[in-house]
Amino acid sequence: MTSSPLPMVVPDDSLPTRVRIHEVGPRDGLQNEKATVPTEVKAEFIRRLADAGLTTVEATSFVHPRWVPQLADAEQLYPRVAQLPVALPVLVPNERGLDRALALGADRVAVFASASESFARANLNRSMDEALAMFEPVVTRAKGAGVHVRGYLSMCFGDPWEGEVPVAQVVHVCRALLGMGCDELSLGDTIGVGTPGHVSALLTALDGAGVPVSALGVHFHDTYGQALANTLTALRHGVTTVDASAGGLGGCPYARSATGNLATEDLVWMLRGLGVGTGVDLGRLTATSVWMAGQLGRPSPSRTVRALSHQES
Repeated sequence: MTSSPLPMVVPDDSLPTRVRIHEVGPRDGLQNEKATVPTEVKAEFIRRLADAGLTTVEATSFVHPRWVPQLADAEQLYPRVAQLPVALPVLVPNERGLDRALALGADRVAVFASASESFARANLNRSMDEALAMFEPVVTRAKGAGVHVRGYLSMCFGDPWEGEVPVAQVVHVCRALLGMGCDELSLGDTIGVGTPGHVSALLTALDGAGVPVSALGVHFHDTYGQALANTLTALRHGVTTVDASAGGLGGCPYARSATGNLATEDLVWMLRGLGVGTGVDLGRLTATSVWMAGQLGRPSPSRTVRALSHQES
């Protein structure tokens, strides 16, 4: 696809000059698909995302196939993309998942914690504290092997069973994850209920608790159309890592009210207009999402993909 001269660039001095996009489409995006995507299609998806300039592409998850059957081919997929010149983090739910990832040479892993008791029970069949205790040896072993560890924290802005999640509770789990050795945290709005004021309040509280903003990323879902507004708020607080999913793919198999992730194309369009660098070729990225939508048999939910592909046609 050809590159558009728009949007017009109007820089905002309150924002970082560059943002790293943590692309989650191949993992968080495809894990919620009803049909299983062939391994070679997943590998080609990752290759195309790397070719579009994304430097971090979350490849898969080493979970038990009963939990997420769509990602049961992790052992077959990872070797097909391992030589790409990009970071390829993988999700590991426990020590067994870590063993599988390390055996294939993975050098970046992620654990998946919860800021609410109900989601910890639904997702991990454990309490919040029990889940943290389970992750501690995973993180310790990964760090001992020289592996970068990301800590996902879901339900930071609301929970479908409990409703409000206290900011102090989120801060507590963030500090626990950092304390056990996580290099980076991703603050997840799993059901998309967050608003800019809430984002600002949480980031302010984390700063006050000594959690460095350099260790934080944000992961917004667009259930109520707030993902870009929430992202912009986070950037103004100094966050420079943003999770997004090509074409807006994704959701959460354990939270039915969770709809798609923030679309990578929508994020890149906004950041381009603000003069914030990403290194991503929007034309190539859009073409990749159009191709993936064809593989899935339905159009992309991304507004930017729809707009640019309509112009092209």
